Amino acid sequence: MEKRLEIDYRHYASLDEMPAADRSLVEEALRALEKAHAPYSRFKVGAAARLRSGKVLHAGNFESEVYPAGLCAERSLMFYIQTNFPDDPIEALAIASDPSERECYPCGQCRQVMVDVERRQGSPMRVIMYGASTASVVEMASDLLPFTFILD
Repeated sequence: MEKRLEIDYRHYASLDEMPAADRSLVEEALRALEKAHAPYSRFKVGAAARLRSGKVLHAGNFESEVYPAGLCAERSLMFYIQTNFPDDPIEALAIASDPSERECYPCGQCRQVMVDVERRQGSPMRVIMYGASTASVVEMASDLLPFTFILD
Protein backbone atom coordinates (compact mmCIF):
# COMPACT_ATOMS: atom_id res chain seq x y z
CA MET A 1 0.00 0.00 0.00
CA GLU A 2 1.35 3.40 -0.94
CA LYS A 3 0.79 6.34 1.37
CA ARG A 4 1.51 10.01 0.96
CA LEU A 5 2.99 12.40 3.50
CA GLU A 6 2.52 16.17 3.19
CA ILE A 7 3.89 18.86 5.46
CA ASP A 8 2.50 22.36 5.59
CA TYR A 9 4.90 25.21 6.29
CA ARG A 10 5.19 28.94 5.71
CA HIS A 11 8.09 30.52 3.90
CA TYR A 12 9.08 34.15 4.39
CA ALA A 13 11.39 35.89 1.91
CA SER A 14 12.47 38.36 4.58
CA LEU A 15 12.12 39.14 8.27
CA ASP A 16 9.85 42.05 7.37
CA GLU A 17 7.19 39.60 6.10
CA MET A 18 7.05 37.71 9.39
CA PRO A 19 4.59 38.37 12.21
CA ALA A 20 6.15 40.67 14.83
CA ALA A 21 6.35 37.94 17.51
CA ASP A 22 8.22 35.57 15.18
CA ARG A 23 10.52 38.35 13.95
CA SER A 24 11.35 39.27 17.55
CA LEU A 25 12.16 35.63 18.37
CA VAL A 26 14.46 35.35 15.32
CA GLU A 27 16.23 38.52 16.42
CA GLU A 28 16.75 36.96 19.86
CA ALA A 29 18.18 33.80 18.21
CA LEU A 30 20.57 36.02 16.25
CA ARG A 31 21.68 37.66 19.52
CA ALA A 32 22.27 34.19 20.96
CA LEU A 33 24.93 33.62 18.28
CA GLU A 34 27.21 35.85 20.38
CA LYS A 35 27.13 33.18 23.09
CA ALA A 36 27.85 30.26 20.76
CA HIS A 37 31.20 28.49 21.12
CA ALA A 38 32.15 26.80 17.85
CA PRO A 39 35.93 27.05 17.41
CA TYR A 40 36.16 23.75 15.51
CA SER A 41 33.31 23.79 13.02
CA ARG A 42 33.10 27.59 12.94
CA PHE A 43 29.33 27.11 12.55
CA LYS A 44 27.61 29.06 15.29
CA VAL A 45 23.95 28.40 16.03
CA GLY A 46 21.64 30.43 18.22
CA ALA A 47 18.21 29.40 19.44
CA ALA A 48 15.51 31.37 21.22
CA ALA A 49 12.28 30.12 22.78
CA ARG A 50 9.12 31.91 23.79
CA LEU A 51 7.29 30.27 26.68
CA ARG A 52 3.56 30.41 27.29
CA SER A 53 4.20 32.90 30.11
CA GLY A 54 5.81 35.26 27.57
CA LYS A 55 9.33 34.69 28.91
CA VAL A 56 11.97 34.51 26.15
CA LEU A 57 15.17 32.53 26.68
CA HIS A 58 18.07 31.80 24.36
CA ALA A 59 21.21 29.66 24.02
CA GLY A 60 24.06 28.99 21.62
CA ASN A 61 25.74 25.79 20.55
CA PHE A 62 28.86 24.64 22.38
CA GLU A 63 31.71 22.54 20.98
CA SER A 64 34.29 20.74 23.11
CA GLU A 65 37.84 19.66 22.38
CA VAL A 66 36.78 16.12 23.26
CA TYR A 67 34.61 15.51 20.23
CA PRO A 68 31.82 14.46 20.07
CA ALA A 69 31.12 16.17 23.38
CA GLY A 70 29.20 19.33 22.68
CA LEU A 71 25.61 20.37 22.28
CA CYS A 72 23.42 22.07 19.72
CA ALA A 73 21.83 25.40 20.65
CA GLU A 74 18.32 23.97 20.39
CA ARG A 75 18.95 21.07 22.75
CA SER A 76 20.90 23.22 25.20
CA LEU A 77 17.93 25.56 25.37
CA MET A 78 15.20 22.91 25.50
CA PHE A 79 16.97 20.92 28.25
CA TYR A 80 17.43 24.10 30.29
CA ILE A 81 13.77 25.05 29.89
CA GLN A 82 12.46 21.56 30.65
CA THR A 83 14.54 21.49 33.84
CA ASN A 84 13.90 25.04 35.06
CA PHE A 85 10.43 25.83 33.66
CA PRO A 86 8.72 22.42 33.29
CA ASP A 87 5.22 23.87 33.70
CA ASP A 88 5.71 26.73 31.22
CA PRO A 89 5.38 25.19 27.74
CA ILE A 90 7.52 26.31 24.81
CA GLU A 91 5.19 27.94 22.29
CA ALA A 92 7.81 28.83 19.67
CA LEU A 93 11.47 28.10 19.00
CA ALA A 94 13.62 30.07 16.53
CA ILE A 95 16.96 28.89 15.14
CA ALA A 96 19.62 30.95 13.33
CA SER A 97 23.21 30.33 12.28
CA ASP A 98 26.44 32.07 11.35
CA PRO A 99 27.45 31.66 8.65
CA SER A 100 23.94 31.66 7.26
CA GLU A 101 24.16 30.75 3.59
CA ARG A 102 20.78 29.02 3.91
CA GLU A 103 18.08 28.54 6.51
CA CYS A 104 19.24 26.79 9.67
CA TYR A 105 17.51 23.41 10.02
CA PRO A 106 17.75 21.33 13.22
CA CYS A 107 19.71 18.08 13.24
CA GLY A 108 17.98 14.75 13.79
CA GLN A 109 18.74 14.62 17.52
CA CYS A 110 17.29 18.09 18.01
CA ARG A 111 14.19 17.13 16.03
CA GLN A 112 13.65 14.11 18.27
CA VAL A 113 14.05 16.20 21.42
CA MET A 114 11.61 18.78 20.02
CA VAL A 115 9.04 16.02 19.55
CA ASP A 116 9.78 14.73 23.06
CA VAL A 117 9.19 18.25 24.44
CA GLU A 118 5.88 18.51 22.57
CA ARG A 119 4.76 15.19 24.03
CA ARG A 120 5.86 16.13 27.54
CA GLN A 121 4.20 19.54 27.52
CA GLY A 122 1.08 18.29 25.72
CA SER A 123 1.09 21.11 23.16
CA PRO A 124 2.74 21.90 19.83
CA MET A 125 5.88 23.99 19.46
CA ARG A 126 6.13 26.35 16.48
CA VAL A 127 9.61 26.08 14.88
CA ILE A 128 11.13 29.02 12.98
CA MET A 129 14.20 28.18 10.90
CA TYR A 130 16.03 31.32 9.79
CA GLY A 131 19.05 32.05 7.61
CA ALA A 132 20.17 33.95 4.52
CA SER A 133 17.44 36.52 5.31
CA THR A 134 14.64 33.95 4.77
CA ALA A 135 12.68 31.70 7.11
CA SER A 136 10.58 28.57 7.02
CA VAL A 137 8.08 27.91 9.81
CA VAL A 138 6.22 24.78 10.86
CA GLU A 139 3.39 24.92 13.38
CA MET A 140 4.60 21.86 15.28
CA ALA A 141 7.98 20.24 15.67
CA SER A 142 6.55 16.81 14.90
CA ASP A 143 6.14 17.98 11.29
CA LEU A 144 9.95 17.94 11.06
CA LEU A 145 10.15 14.30 12.16
CA PRO A 146 7.01 12.44 11.08
CA PHE A 147 8.51 9.00 11.75
CA THR A 148 9.65 9.61 15.31
CA PHE A 149 11.18 7.25 17.84
CA ILE A 150 8.76 6.18 20.60
CA LEU A 151 9.61 3.98 23.57
CA ASP A 152 6.41 1.97 24.10
